[in-house]
Amino acid sequence: MRRRPLSLALAVLAVAATATATTGASVAAPDTEVRTAGSPRWGACPQQDTQQDPQQKSSSRLECSTLQVPLDYGEPDGRRIEIAISRLASDKPAKRRGVLFINPGGPGGEGLDYPALLAPTLPQSVLDSYDVIGFDPRGVGRSTPVTCDLTPQQRQRGNFPQYAHTAADVLLETKHARTVARQCADSPTSWMLPHITTANTARDMDRVRAALGAPKLSYLGHSYGTHLGAVYTTLFPERSDRIVLDSNLGPNGYDRTAFRMLGRGMQERFPDFAAFAAAHPEYGLGDTPRQVTATFFRLAKRLDTHPVDGIDGTAFRGLTFDRLYSDALMPTLAKDWQALDQGKPVSPAPSTPENLMAGWLHVVCNDTRWPSRIRNYQRDATLDRLRYPMVGGSTGSIGPCAFWPEERVEPPVRITDRGPANVLMAQNERDPGTPLSGARKLRQAFGKRATMVTVDQGGHGVYPFGRNTCVNDTVTAFLTTGQRPPQDRACAAEPGK
Repeated sequence: MRRRPLSLALAVLAVAATATATTGASVAAPDTEVRTAGSPRWGACPQQDTQQDPQQKSSSRLECSTLQVPLDYGEPDGRRIEIAISRLASDKPAKRRGVLFINPGGPGGEGLDYPALLAPTLPQSVLDSYDVIGFDPRGVGRSTPVTCDLTPQQRQRGNFPQYAHTAADVLLETKHARTVARQCADSPTSWMLPHITTANTARDMDRVRAALGAPKLSYLGHSYGTHLGAVYTTLFPERSDRIVLDSNLGPNGYDRTAFRMLGRGMQERFPDFAAFAAAHPEYGLGDTPRQVTATFFRLAKRLDTHPVDGIDGTAFRGLTFDRLYSDALMPTLAKDWQALDQGKPVSPAPSTPENLMAGWLHVVCNDTRWPSRIRNYQRDATLDRLRYPMVGGSTGSIGPCAFWPEERVEPPVRITDRGPANVLMAQNERDPGTPLSGARKLRQAFGKRATMVTVDQGGHGVYPFGRNTCVNDTVTAFLTTGQRPPQDRACAAEPGK
């Protein structure tokens, strides 16, 4: 039975889709390679195997290269892997002040094309000030990739567990979780498995910085990219220039707690959609937000037992979660609900790319230890189903990290307030993928190092995708002048923008 894939939750696709919707250019690359002393050998960028419309890629100035780094930084002279990097160079040398590394999230998301994707939405003053540097993190895309030999059925299923209505449902889910974990451990790239971590990706970034001849790097990271940036500036505080973290995970990154908090994120974001649907009676989903909410639970319950063209209750919940990432997707979500309510199929979403899902698993399961006892997940699924009934039965349940190999190369990086005051955090108040509660914990961990700007709006991704001038001007000013608000700032909603 065909199922619509569930969200990768924080994956690159959601943030990148927001940026793509605002641009319309195409990527090309130089036909010749340019070699400068002490720098990578820049040349044509490889064709990317993405699901994005090629017409949405931009900038004929994008250049690409590769850099070899240690697989294990504990053995710096040992086995090497490749990191694919890209550069969108400033064409205003007199205004250029350094390099700006960017990351779209994930983990598992490719970032080689990200400079070209963001270029049409970044202010010209930012593009003038920096060479914008993209990269595929270790294990991902054009860098030396990992695999879990995931089958088409596993990829279609996604990385959310089946919604657990009972403890027995959690027990049933263990078979799938254990199988995927074993495939990752036995795959042809298992020699890389323990070394695919956020900390090692941060070390790779510092190797790239050094290869570029830059004494420091500035950074703009979205979603999971906020944790990568937080880890980098913790490991290398004196090599960090201006650090912008947008749509923030908590200080422990994408751990078990963060995955469970997706249930809270959806509960906080859903009222925005309920208000939208109630204001558009043509969809027939309810005349009030309360009625729209009741429609959600009615449809989920019905689809649990009577799927429509492969869309069951779990897939319906995941479809709804995905669409809440952007206000622009609300009409599409309303039409999908309308079709399913009438027993009609909706357009199938593509399955998750194998490397994206494998990369996600490697980082999430390696960075922190997840509980190994099944009864812990049975308890969590019961609690979260009551607290966050929309998706808590899925996010509280069990996944492959419960059965991940025991080997760990190092403990997680602890984010602290030690280092320069050079971090600016941007956060929507109603973000389904990285809820505000996690951002507040990261802000607290940074202490005097960070200032946070919150925005009274929903969705995933703030800068430069949105149109709120308060937050956009704040981030742009920090990147271009170094001026940062002296204290945390709350930006009001700007209706009509």
